[in-house]
Amino acid sequence: MESIFKVGNLKSNGHYALATIHKDTVYVSGQFSIDPVTQEKKFGMIEEETLQALENVEYILKEVGSRKDQILRMTLYVSDIQLWDRVDSVYKRFFGNHKPARSVVPTNKLHYGFQIEVEAIAYI
Repeated sequence: MESIFKVGNLKSNGHYALATIHKDTVYVSGQFSIDPVTQEKKFGMIEEETLQALENVEYILKEVGSRKDQILRMTLYVSDIQLWDRVDSVYKRFFGNHKPARSVVPTNKLHYGFQIEVEAIAYI
């Protein structure tokens, strides 16, 4: 097992790994809309936050030798289920024909005030 604590300027800020690799599987911890270069928290429309969070997952996967089309499962935590149609629209464009297994979990509040957090499991 290998723990990844930093990819570019994305890093774990607590007692967790940014990603964990076991055999040929990578588990990516929840990602928010944070710029991977500047570390700036990018609050905005749900579409913008969703795309940045998904791109952060993709950024981490590339670093460990995987790709977004190798994602097996996604979990999306959304602060308001009323935003779901807008999130799903971005998600569909991001993944195209690839359809990983997915769970959507409506929450009340997310850390820092973000509207969405996404995590992934992929193969390498």
